[in-house]
Amino acid sequence: MSVRAVVMAAGKGKRMNSDTPKVLFEVAGRPLVSWVVDAVAAAGIDEITVVVGHGARAVADSLPEGVRTALQSEQLGTGHAVATALETMGDVTGDTVLVVPGDTPLLRPESLRGLLDARGAADAALLTAEVPDPTGYGRVIRDGDRVEAVVEERDATDAQRAITEVAVSTYAFDGAALAAALVEIGNDNAQGEYYLTDAIECLARRGMVRAVAGADPDEVQGVNSLAQLAAVEAMMRRRILTGWMERGVWMQDPARTYVDASVSLEAGARLYADVHLEGGTSVAAGATVGPGVFAADSVIGPGARVWYSVLRSARVGKDAEVGPYASLRPGTVMETGSKIGTFVETKATTIGAGSKVPHLSYMGDATIGERSNIGAGTITCNYDGYEKHATVIGDRVRIGSDTMLVAPVEVGDDGWTAAGSVISKDVAPGALGVERSPQREVAGYAARRARRAKKKDD
Repeated sequence: MSVRAVVMAAGKGKRMNSDTPKVLFEVAGRPLVSWVVDAVAAAGIDEITVVVGHGARAVADSLPEGVRTALQSEQLGTGHAVATALETMGDVTGDTVLVVPGDTPLLRPESLRGLLDARGAADAALLTAEVPDPTGYGRVIRDGDRVEAVVEERDATDAQRAITEVAVSTYAFDGAALAAALVEIGNDNAQGEYYLTDAIECLARRGMVRAVAGADPDEVQGVNSLAQLAAVEAMMRRRILTGWMERGVWMQDPARTYVDASVSLEAGARLYADVHLEGGTSVAAGATVGPGVFAADSVIGPGARVWYSVLRSARVGKDAEVGPYASLRPGTVMETGSKIGTFVETKATTIGAGSKVPHLSYMGDATIGERSNIGAGTITCNYDGYEKHATVIGDRVRIGSDTMLVAPVEVGDDGWTAAGSVISKDVAPGALGVERSPQREVAGYAARRARRAKKKDD
């Protein structure tokens, strides 16, 4: 018997107050629906059909190759969504059909495997949880181990609303039994929709429906509002960070540390508070990051130190130092032992091994050789209003403070520039580039200014 999965992801999510489809809101850097699809795949299910509706193209584009979609043009309820999926899937006789919601990113593969195993010969099995506040959930009506119905809150009696065992929209069905039940259900309810829970009642009348109790309420938490999204994000963050700490990553304050699921960390890395690591960022063993760092799609090498800084698509080499208050823009590459210091911005620039840009400088479209030093206030003037131009600084170069390097320009190995110079011509290796107007002194200037000011006041 094969298992085929249906992921329900067609809803808009009205309470999100956004045109973005609900399932594309992200948790730890990944869309809600991606977490669910991955959990289903990890449970050993190869055929997955995602029901799409609002923002169908965007949702479909977010899915991995090989995942099928079924378009629910009108959102007429969960029963209608599953019926739409079965039309796309074809004959499901002899198969098990797993149905999961697309907005439960914390759902674990082992829970899905447990549900499938527990169904046995029953027509259906549903995952349930005991929750202190069941508001919004369908209540599970039981007769011992046998499920008689799942009643949606809007249609429940006061006595049924007092039940704290709830269905969490996760089911395993016998395929033929599910197809037959979906033909029987109607939409005579408070919302005028075709409920999948009504199929449970149909199956319970003529066969066996089993409840699989004990699901962790946190694990099956769905997302229907931005407040719930934040709550699920916090739970996922704890799960991710706990996993990294168990593998040897030190964290000063996990409650103030944010690491996307796509980030890679090595044992021995150290993360201080207020660190945000996103995208394809990696942090090597012995590196210290934070406090106060945002890094996206960046590489932080062994033994590097980065604090109070922003990195975007940058590479920080072994034993390099960044910050405080540095901005590394895309294309920044720092070689071993290099330094980018306080209030420095770099873009498309390579800093050679042992070289330093200590403070108050901008390096754009530049290449800096090894063991060179860039004085405070230095700027590469790389844009002429139409095109970007390159600055090349050799090995062992000393750039004086407040030097303007007007690109394209090159300073050769062992070259120098004098402080306050505007360098618009190449500086030969070993030479000093100087560009200054002669200093002139105006004697008695202060007294003349004072007399002029007094005369104006009079």
